[in-house]
Amino acid sequence: MKPAPATLGELIAALGGDLFGAPETRIERIAPLDVADAASISFLANPKYQAQLASTAAACVIVAPAAADAARARGAAIVTPDPYRYFARLTQWWAGRVRPAAATGVHPSAVVAEDAVLGDGVLIGPQAVIESGARIGDGVQIGAGSFVGRNAQIGAGTRLAPRVVVSFDCQIGERCIVHSGAVIGADGFGFAPSPEGYVKIEQLGAVRIGNDVEIGANTCIDRGALGDTVLEDGVKLDNLIQIAHNVHIGRHTAIAGCTAIAGSTRIGAYCTIAGAANIVGHLTIADKVHVSACTLITRSISEPGLYTGVYPFEDNASWEKNAATLRRLHQLRDRVRTLEAAPHSNKTPAP
Repeated sequence: MKPAPATLGELIAALGGDLFGAPETRIERIAPLDVADAASISFLANPKYQAQLASTAAACVIVAPAAADAARARGAAIVTPDPYRYFARLTQWWAGRVRPAAATGVHPSAVVAEDAVLGDGVLIGPQAVIESGARIGDGVQIGAGSFVGRNAQIGAGTRLAPRVVVSFDCQIGERCIVHSGAVIGADGFGFAPSPEGYVKIEQLGAVRIGNDVEIGANTCIDRGALGDTVLEDGVKLDNLIQIAHNVHIGRHTAIAGCTAIAGSTRIGAYCTIAGAANIVGHLTIADKVHVSACTLITRSISEPGLYTGVYPFEDNASWEKNAATLRRLHQLRDRVRTLEAAPHSNKTPAP
């Protein structure tokens, strides 16, 4: 659905910022600097795209104060301290204009237990299942084919996309988003070895998820073995992430796709973990730790900072120095072999 054009004046009234240009300028889309046209609004947040600012055809560009003069020289501009955050809020405002309000009610094909509690304005999609004792808050949307297990709780304003599983006794807070294929509350990987084979350890805990959490497609969050697996408020998970049993993730930590976190690890608040990183079990990660892509974390981290590497990981500055040396390792080996093969000098070393 194509929204009606908006004016810069309407945008400023909704989101704030300092406008330099005509308020009546019409905007029909949001676009990157390099493909924007005269009906687009764009933004500059990363300095490496500064060169595109002069050449863009965008009707208006969102910039930081440092780029205000350059932006005004080429046309309309909105100046704000954090252009990327402003862009994020703009996408939310724009989506609210594009996307129709969700319908409410229970689809005839859905299966809802008689003692399940549904709040006001709830949407239960086709072939969804809500089991006995489940509590669904006001304004919750349960997508087609999703499953909410016995005694599970879904907080107000949360949205489950189609084909999401929330297993028994698990809790999701308010205003969360869970994308398709996510499984919350599968059994953790617990087995006791014996001569006859592995003996399953029943997973008796649950999963507790705070408010304003987003969980990507096909991500799995295992229930605790005894206590609970916990995600605090504001956690953001990408697609295809494995969170093992009894992991605890602090508030406002963000984790990118294909990361795997083994059991009983505690991750602090305001951390970022880049894609395909791996964290072994029973570790503690401090607040404000940032882990680079494909890094393997094998020991606890007690200090904030950026950590990188596989052989093994260390603080980022040290890793970069060692990585530079490693690139020259073959050359250094050849030099050592040459020195070892050279005839020994008979000269007496200088004192």
